[in-house]
Amino acid sequence: MAGTRKPVVEVRRSQRRRRTVSAYRDGERVVVLIPDQFSRAEESEWVDRMLARLAAREGRLARSDAELLARATRLINLYLPEHGATVVPASVRWVTNQNGRWGSCTPADRTIRISHRIQEMPDWVIDYVLLHELTHLIVPSHNDQFWDLVGRYPKTERARGYLEGVASVALAG
Repeated sequence: MAGTRKPVVEVRRSQRRRRTVSAYRDGERVVVLIPDQFSRAEESEWVDRMLARLAAREGRLARSDAELLARATRLINLYLPEHGATVVPASVRWVTNQNGRWGSCTPADRTIRISHRIQEMPDWVIDYVLLHELTHLIVPSHNDQFWDLVGRYPKTERARGYLEGVASVALAG
């Protein structure tokens, strides 16, 4: 099967690298960076491990709108259960035209759009952005009531810090 074909792998050894291993896709090939002192067996083990990690990361990128809606439903049940139908969106979808925002909500038509830029971020960050937008279905503004509801999510501050860091790096880069 073409879909399960192992990609061309280029292994680059580094004398400066001591313990860390990393990998990235460069076109059709995967480049794996390893310490020079690794044995051939360790190299083979790490190549397989890094290919699995890349596949998992790329699988996250393929997240669907249906998965996003299921995630929204779970978040509503966990953090906003008393709001019932008020907080159920008409649609939740990934979009590629939001480069200045992580997500947006239009309370009038109950639609939520989440930027494709966060698809590769950790689940707890995606959950925060999604809960933030869901909360706008209850409270359209960023007032104290809004932040009290969003603050029910235990990783709110951590996710906000993560997103601020990503934004800061993007501005500097």
